[in-house]
Amino acid sequence: MALNSAHANGGVLIHAGESILLFCDNVQMEFAGQDGAEFSGEKKGKLYLTTHRMIFNNKKQDDPMVSFSFPFVTLKDVELEQPIFGANYIKGKVRAQPGGNFTGEAKFKLHFKSGGAIDFGQAMLKAAQMASRNYNGNDLPPPYTPPTSGWYAAPPPAYSANPAGYGGWVPPTNVFPDQPPANTVYMTDAPPPYPGINGNNGYSNGTGGGWTNPNMQNAAAQPVQTGYFDPNNPGTAYVPPPAYYNEPPPSYADGQGKKND
Repeated sequence: MALNSAHANGGVLIHAGESILLFCDNVQMEFAGQDGAEFSGEKKGKLYLTTHRMIFNNKKQDDPMVSFSFPFVTLKDVELEQPIFGANYIKGKVRAQPGGNFTGEAKFKLHFKSGGAIDFGQAMLKAAQMASRNYNGNDLPPPYTPPTSGWYAAPPPAYSANPAGYGGWVPPTNVFPDQPPANTVYMTDAPPPYPGINGNNGYSNGTGGGWTNPNMQNAAAQPVQTGYFDPNNPGTAYVPPPAYYNEPPPSYADGQGKKND
């Protein structure tokens, strides 16, 4: 898990080759087990389930916690709660990544104010299960390493799940039909430090179109292609604008500094 590392320009910041499976705009999170101001109080915001993790972005930009990243490999004891009185919710624990701006673990509860907790929770567990098949590391979360490049507007495939599904599984976009608003998803050149549901691959399945992430061992030597070509629509190509490319990604200090704004 990494604190205040998954936001940029009022939107979400994702890794190269990562794509958003589900998006929900009306959620509330609560944390326990940590004493820091970043974890206190109820937090309302947006939730993203991606091919590699879950990301919460706070609507209150001056909160000490602006964003919170839950890589699948840092989650444990995740359960779907269905109380007799009250709305369904998801609870679990998230372990800190070394360098992720907090230590130990935190407990969390996730409430869906517009419904859909069961569907989202089942999708998250399924994605985590699929990703775990591609993870050859030990039981400890991999360290968080801040990206060294700037960030830019993500290409169209980053905004939605593959309509063909993933190994026979199709995320429940019928329950969560909305996509993130345009110009709110940003990307760095850095690949994820852990595999997702497609292993080390990004948008491409190896048959052409999109791109494929370099192997993680060679990530520093092999730049990620930032354009996108849709083989089903050969007349259209997407090249992300370089407006933010020279700006460094947000740091933990940026998130903390907002407390004094």
